[in-house]
Amino acid sequence: MSVPTAEPDVATADEDPPDHDATVTATGAEAVTGTREAPGTREAAPGTREAPGDRHRLTAVTGLAALSLDAMASVAYGPEAIVLVLATAGGHGLGFTLPVTLAIAALLAVLVASYRQVIAAFPDGGGSYAVARTHLGRRTSLFAAASLVLDYVLNAAVATTAGVAALTSAFPGLHDDRLWLCLAVLALVTALNLRGIADSARAFIVPTAVFVAAVLTLIVTGLFRTAPLSTEAAAGHASVLADNATTVGALLLLKAFASGCSALTGVEAIANAVPSFRAPRARRAQHAEVALGVLLGVMLIGLAALISRFGLRPVEGVTVLAQLADASLGHNWAFYVVQFATMTLLALSANTSFGGLPVLLKLLARDNYLPHVFALKADRQVHRHGVLALAAVSAVLLLFSGGDTNTLVPLFAIGVFVGFTIAQAGMVRHWHAERGPRWRAKCALNGLGGLLTGVSAIVVTATKFHDGAWLIVVALPVLVAAFETVHRAYAKIGDRLGLGRIPEGPHRDRSLVVVPVSSLSRLTSEALTVAVSLGDEVRAVTVCHTDPEDRAATEALERDWSLWNPGVDLIRLPCDRRTLGRPIAAYVRDLAAAEPGTRVTVLIPEVEPARLWQRALQNQRGAVVAHAVRTSTDATICRLRLRP
Repeated sequence: MSVPTAEPDVATADEDPPDHDATVTATGAEAVTGTREAPGTREAAPGTREAPGDRHRLTAVTGLAALSLDAMASVAYGPEAIVLVLATAGGHGLGFTLPVTLAIAALLAVLVASYRQVIAAFPDGGGSYAVARTHLGRRTSLFAAASLVLDYVLNAAVATTAGVAALTSAFPGLHDDRLWLCLAVLALVTALNLRGIADSARAFIVPTAVFVAAVLTLIVTGLFRTAPLSTEAAAGHASVLADNATTVGALLLLKAFASGCSALTGVEAIANAVPSFRAPRARRAQHAEVALGVLLGVMLIGLAALISRFGLRPVEGVTVLAQLADASLGHNWAFYVVQFATMTLLALSANTSFGGLPVLLKLLARDNYLPHVFALKADRQVHRHGVLALAAVSAVLLLFSGGDTNTLVPLFAIGVFVGFTIAQAGMVRHWHAERGPRWRAKCALNGLGGLLTGVSAIVVTATKFHDGAWLIVVALPVLVAAFETVHRAYAKIGDRLGLGRIPEGPHRDRSLVVVPVSSLSRLTSEALTVAVSLGDEVRAVTVCHTDPEDRAATEALERDWSLWNPGVDLIRLPCDRRTLGRPIAAYVRDLAAAEPGTRVTVLIPEVEPARLWQRALQNQRGAVVAHAVRTSTDATICRLRLRP
C-alpha cells in the first residue's frame, strides 16, 4: 500500500530544487520559502577540487562548442548580407565590404569587452536581463528578457531551416521533405540537450573544430593567391549585381552595417549561461567569450578581405562562402568539406538557444515572471522544462514557415539588438555607480556600443518592418505583459500565504475525515484504517441516484455495511442527477458551515495499476471527486492508492 499523497502533486523526485538564489513559492498544500544552496552551485576557488556535479557543466572549450555555434555559423550569412546590400550600388559599392566589416568587427570587440564585464558582475547569468534588472529598472529588464526569448526561439528555428537548406541545395531531391528534415534536426538537438549541456557540447566539439579549421584554411590559402583558383561554383548563375552603379551614401552603408550585424547574434549567449560552466564559472565563461570574439572577428575580417581581393560578385543560388571556397581551394574535395562543415554547423547552431534560453527562463521563474516549473533542474543539470518549451515553440514556427528560411529571416536579429542596447546602457549606469579605475573610459566604450547597436536596431526594424518585423514589434510588449500577469498572480498568492511575514504558531484543530465509498472491499477497509488514524471523527459517504437500479445497489451496500459493522457510519447522499463529485462537495460544504473550526479531510481510495497501460482500465471516479471538492471547498484532499 502506498502512502496517501496530498493534492496537488509536487515536483517529481528526479528533479532538484531551484538553485540557491531561487525562492520557490508553493501554490498548493505547502509553501516553502527561504534560500537553499543546491549541490554543485558553490563557486570554487581556483586550484580547488572539482565541485560536485561539475562533470555535467561546461569548460571553456565545451562552452565555446555549446554556446557559440550561432555566432560561428553566422560567418556563413553575415558577409553575404553585407555584399547583397552593397551590390545595389554596383561594383563600386562592393568596394566598401571590408570597411563595413571592420566596423562590425570593432563593434564585436566592444561587445566582447562589455560582456566580459557583464560575466564578472553577474555570475548568475542572465546577460542583458540581469544588467537591466539591477541598473535600469524592472520594466526595462522585462523588455530585455522578452527580446532575448524571441531571439533565442527564432534562432533555433532559423538555424534549423538554414542547415536543411544547405543540405537540400546539395541534394535537390530532398527539397520537398525539408519540413520533416527540419523537425528531425530539431528533435536531435533537443534529445542531446535533455542529456545535459555538457554532453551536447562534447557532441558538437568536432563539427565546430572542423568548421573553424576549414574557414581559417580557406582564408589563409586565399590570401596567398593573386587570382581565383576556380569560378566553377558560380558558373551559369545570374549575377545579382546592379547594372547601373549608384552613389554609396551613408544610408546604404548603415543598412549594410545593420544587415552584417546579424553575424553578432549569439555573442550574448555565454553571458546568459554562466551558471552552466564549471567553477570558477566567471573565469571560464570570460575565456570562452574572448575566444569567441577572436575567432569570429578573424573569420569575418578574413572573408571580407578575400571578397575584396577576388572582386567577388554575388550570384543567385550560390552563397558567398561557397564562391570563396571555390576561389581559394578549388572545386575539389576541399570545397565540399567547407560546404558540408557549413551545413552541419548551421543545422546544429540551434544549440546556442538550448544552452542560453533555459537559464534565462530559470532566472525569470526565480523572479516570479514565469511559472516556477522553469526553475527546476533534473539530473545532469538540465532545465528540462525550458528545453522542451523551446523545442515546442520552435516546432510550431517550423510548421508555420514550412521549413522555409526566408519566411523566418525577416523576424530574426531584431531582438538581439534590443538586448545589446539595453545591456550597454545598463553597464554605463554600472560604471557610473561603481566609479572604479578608468570608469570614464569604460562608460565611453559601453556608451559607444549602445549607440551603435541602438542605431542598428532601428535600421533593421525599419528596413524589415513590412517583411514581417512588425510581428516582433507587437510580440515584445505582449510578452512583457505576459510576464507582468504571471508576476501579479504570484504576488497575490504570496500575499494570501503571508510570504515574508512570520506566521502564527501551529495549533491542533478537531479533524473530521470523509471517505467516499461505493462498495465493500479491501480498499474500503484500508481507507477507513487510514482515516481513523488521521481524524478525530470519520464518516463514510455514498452517493445514491434516483433510478431503481442505483437505489437497489445502495440498499445492498447499506445492508452489507451493517453486517460488517466497521464502527464508522455510512451516510447516504441522495442526488437526482447522474453525478458523483457535486453531492460529496455539497456535503463537505455543509459540514464546514455546521462545524466551524473543524478541519475536514476527504480521503479518496483508489487502485494503483501495476502497469502503465492498465490506467486505461480505471473509472476515474477518484479524479472526479477530487476535482469537485478542490474547486468548491477548502477541504484537504488525500488520494490513497492501493496496489492490487
